[in-house]
Amino acid sequence: MNMLKQSSAGIFKYVTLLLGAFVALLPIVVVFFASFKTKAEYGSTSPLTPPADWLNFANYTKAFIDGKMLMGFANTAFILIISIIGATLTGSMIAFVLSRFKFRGSKLMMGAFLLATLIPSVTTQVATFQIISALDLVNTRWAAIVLYLGTDIIAVYIFLQFLDSIAVALDESAMLDGASYFTIYWRIILPLLKPAIVTVIIVKGVNIYNDFYTPFLYMPKSGLQVISTALFKFKGPYGSQWEVISAGIMIAIIPTLIIFLFLQKYIYNGLTNGSVK
Repeated sequence: MNMLKQSSAGIFKYVTLLLGAFVALLPIVVVFFASFKTKAEYGSTSPLTPPADWLNFANYTKAFIDGKMLMGFANTAFILIISIIGATLTGSMIAFVLSRFKFRGSKLMMGAFLLATLIPSVTTQVATFQIISALDLVNTRWAAIVLYLGTDIIAVYIFLQFLDSIAVALDESAMLDGASYFTIYWRIILPLLKPAIVTVIIVKGVNIYNDFYTPFLYMPKSGLQVISTALFKFKGPYGSQWEVISAGIMIAIIPTLIIFLFLQKYIYNGLTNGSVK
């Protein structure tokens, strides 16, 4: 009886995993096939029909050159690097203060973070746009950077979970040696938060890399396009070049795939260690 239960559980586990993998990979396969098809072939074949010519790289060339994806990658990298560094430092500092200092209003501050995440961002866009406009940052890359620099509750919680596993005795020993709170944070706490930092960088970075709304609204100037808005020019009121857009999507996936392959062990360690006190 127990063997039957274990066998059924094993079958259910693998069927579930295969189903999840199928659902996750199916859209990528469809886009990959479409990126090699001509416009006529794309309109006359099924999404799951393989392309007739696997060496048709015309769509990739058109997406990269006409879409000015190199400029998009450059703007995205500039915004991404500054925003992630700032957001990581801000989030880790906030977590350090909430973890190490006991003061009135700490719980209220955490509640404010949670409340902010519950408010739909679309309801605050008018006020946000007015602030960015008053700062004269519209049509500059700093508009997106300022908006991305703000930390989020997920990053704070990841840092808090890691800080709970770091002994307070390290802080006390450093203070006995004359270290200031900033020195403790910079020299002791921050290096020990490396797995959490990598996790936050990946989570925050993917959100910034994939964000379309913020660059489209605050950076409409053609020279300020990022990778998420570079392909929008291939979609118009009289038709869309989906085969070219598919090629651009495949190009945009490459950097994230490479980064994930190199940093996957840090991602897994960060998420699992951060969930255990």
